[in-house]
Amino acid sequence: MNTSDKNYTAALRLLPPEMRERAALLPPERQSAAEELRLRVGHSPTVLLPGGEAPLGDVPVAPRDLDAVVEIATGASAHTSRDTVRAGYINAPGGYRIGLCGAAITDGGEISGFRALSSLAIRIPRARRGVADFLAVALGGKIPSTLLISPPGAGKTTLLRELVRLCSDGSEKLAVPPSRVGLADERGELAAASGGVPQMDVGRRTDVLSSCPKSQAVLMLLRAMNPQTVALDEITAPEDAEAIVRAANCGVRLFATAHAASLDDLTSKPMYRKLLDAGIFRAAVTIVNVAGRREYEVTQLP
Repeated sequence: MNTSDKNYTAALRLLPPEMRERAALLPPERQSAAEELRLRVGHSPTVLLPGGEAPLGDVPVAPRDLDAVVEIATGASAHTSRDTVRAGYINAPGGYRIGLCGAAITDGGEISGFRALSSLAIRIPRARRGVADFLAVALGGKIPSTLLISPPGAGKTTLLRELVRLCSDGSEKLAVPPSRVGLADERGELAAASGGVPQMDVGRRTDVLSSCPKSQAVLMLLRAMNPQTVALDEITAPEDAEAIVRAANCGVRLFATAHAASLDDLTSKPMYRKLLDAGIFRAAVTIVNVAGRREYEVTQLP
């Protein structure tokens, strides 16, 4: 008998009551595949599935609906999320990241908040236990520094989280030895820490540093926690790349993600090209969507 998906159901708690009721009517098999809930003023809410967006009813989203989501997500204390709002998102308990879009307020060239919201994207975190096993099989258990590549929203974060757990706990079956992992979780999506305690399983030998810029977090972990492996999501800035180079020079293994359509696309970007030319990553995993299904291509790098 099909039952509601717990991750999807938890995400619905962030919605206003009437919208929540309509969204709960989504068939269970689609609930378990749901990746995001998207709300845009003047249009029906949608759910993002592997094959694209699907409507959730036909009642247009109103501005008050977006305000209600923010109020629910922050416990009516939106000021506590000011730091992340400047980066365009807020975090709700359980690892639910809510992307924000609308009329921004700027102060001295920096975004300080939003005058009005026009759309929200609620990302639904999922633990896909075993999704990283293919990499251990492909590489004989000896997983080197690895870069995970895909366009936005294709599953890099989920794969990275499981790769961290696998290498932290180790696996006799897959010949993966356990490793101390330092996890730089800037946006709180990987470990979903609440009160400093991870709510997602990232392994028993993993030390998590969240709500800190990745470039700083990597160096802090190296100085303070003696990791054998350092993991971070989304290399997006030169300072992230510089921190990775410094970590590699300290002899630690590195796991990271990057936005690109393919390995060729990645190598056309100077920041990533520099990391690849330096030989820091010895394997790359490209996530591709084939007929609504994710497939993984492993490339061993020179």
